[in-house]
Amino acid sequence: SLKPLSGWVTDLLARVEFISQWINTGNPAIYWISGFFFPQAFLTGTLQNFARKMMFSIDTVSFSFRVMDTLSEKTTTSGPTDGCYIRGLYLEGGRWDHAAHVLDESRPKELYT
Repeated sequence: SLKPLSGWVTDLLARVEFISQWINTGNPAIYWISGFFFPQAFLTGTLQNFARKMMFSIDTVSFSFRVMDTLSEKTTTSGPTDGCYIRGLYLEGGRWDHAAHVLDESRPKELYT
């Protein structure tokens, strides 16, 4: 990591808190994707769960994405029927246009989260 030690420790503690809360209270309604050490495994597991539920081969399923306008951890108490809600994505070189629901050009020197 290129973070200073204090930033790295703060990030590590936030990850430990997220995972501890998951263990203690069950599946969260919204998963903090950037809090995973290996997010690809989580996403693959999500596909596997769906494939098993629908009795499909894992090779035949893929993700369908939808950006949610308003989704808050305080007001969202359960996840979707299939798939998952995630937060913590970063977008470099672009931004999300909430009005048009499309990717748009980035503003100068702005990292979109």
